[in-house]
Amino acid sequence: MATASVQPKASSPFGLDRYIVRRKVLTLFAPQFHIYDETERMVGYVKQKAFKLKEDIRLYSDESMSTELLLIQARQILDISAAYDVIDSKSGQKVGALRRKGLKSILKDEWIIMDAGDAEIGLIQEDSALLATLRRFLTNLIPQKFLFQVRGRPVGMLKQAFNPFVFKAQVDFSEDPGKVLDRRLALAAVVLLLAIEGRQG
Repeated sequence: MATASVQPKASSPFGLDRYIVRRKVLTLFAPQFHIYDETERMVGYVKQKAFKLKEDIRLYSDESMSTELLLIQARQILDISAAYDVIDSKSGQKVGALRRKGLKSILKDEWIIMDAGDAEIGLIQEDSALLATLRRFLTNLIPQKFLFQVRGRPVGMLKQAFNPFVFKAQVDFSEDPGKVLDRRLALAAVVLLLAIEGRQG
């Protein structure tokens, strides 16, 4: 039985309900993401390593990469249904895990949210199967939208802004004021959606 995790304080990057995420242009092989709060203050930075067979994504506090916040690590190599463990870098504590629904995600992206003991607690789904199909086979200019649920209750969403030149997404967890979804796990999910699913665009 998994022990309850200690939620970060509201003053930390994981105490927020809303984020703005931008993907740096011209970084095809080593994507970079900047994460901001509502006031445009940077609260997170990701620079993926290129050509890794086993995903190992690290979230830092800023571009200096001197303070690591989260480690998101795949359990398998090149598996469309891979599970990703989310670890708090400061404490070394496993926060939870995220697993992509492989075959289902071919047409419509779906991810399972799991707690530290790998029990399923929630789901992340792309908004529309029709729009998802159009994105994959016709045009990637249709903005993506993902809905987050925990135990059947909506807790947040990620919505991409329409801009063919600069990737920008709004993330809103204000439906979850009690932070039922640990913001470390939530932000790790956001990073995975942008890093893994973003390759389909």
